[in-house]
Amino acid sequence: MQISPPKHLALYIRHYIFLENSESDIRYLRLFTDGSSGLILSGDMNLYSGISENSMPLSFFYGALNGYKDFSSKGRFSLIAVVFQPYFLNILLKTSVKEISNQIVSVEDVLKNKLEVFQEKLFNKANPLAVINDLNTFFTDFLSESMHAEHHMIAATQQYILQNKGSVSSKNLQSFTGYSERHLERKFEYHMGISPKKYGNIIRLHYFLSLMNKGFDHENMTMLSYEAGYSDQSHLIREFKNNIGLTPKQYLNTENKMAVNFIEL
Repeated sequence: MQISPPKHLALYIRHYIFLENSESDIRYLRLFTDGSSGLILSGDMNLYSGISENSMPLSFFYGALNGYKDFSSKGRFSLIAVVFQPYFLNILLKTSVKEISNQIVSVEDVLKNKLEVFQEKLFNKANPLAVINDLNTFFTDFLSESMHAEHHMIAATQQYILQNKGSVSSKNLQSFTGYSERHLERKFEYHMGISPKKYGNIIRLHYFLSLMNKGFDHENMTMLSYEAGYSDQSHLIREFKNNIGLTPKQYLNTENKMAVNFIEL
């Protein structure tokens, strides 16, 4: 179940996702990059990371991913994923998110017990829509402070890249922002955790995904790759594998796509 935030929070939160598993078997999940960071809230989830099967915190932030991360879940669970606009984690934690890129950070380590009430509600099987409404109030109260001018610049640049479907050059960005390439790269990495070039590549890949999901066969793959801004098909497939860990055909054959960047393997 995917739920949009209220209009005044849309600049900071892309959407909420509620997921529930009533089965006791093991599930294998993959989260791959879409340029965003986010928050996973749960009261009763046994989630493990990758091959090492290290136990994950009940609730955690994840920074912007450079590729993908694999997880396994054991037993029943319910969770709420809060998918942030790429720069919101920086606002929320009030620190550079470059060091958090591709990392998992326990909620308890950075916000102490501020989100514990939401974990308890999920543990007690509260109505997820009611929990999300309470989260909207929490984030609204947090954002009562004014944003720094740099946040507006980063948000505007992110929207510019989105509007151009990721196909923007460094000269385009210099003209749009008035910043040198290196200066903008430092600002982007501080606020979003990744460079403008990396973010553009991710957006271009997701534009191809949107085209592919509308109708795909091997006959028109070359045409779709050109439309999405790739110079050749091999470039597209390399980007696809690096960021998603699958070929386009394997992705299409994945039955359970729980979100645009969250699938069950």
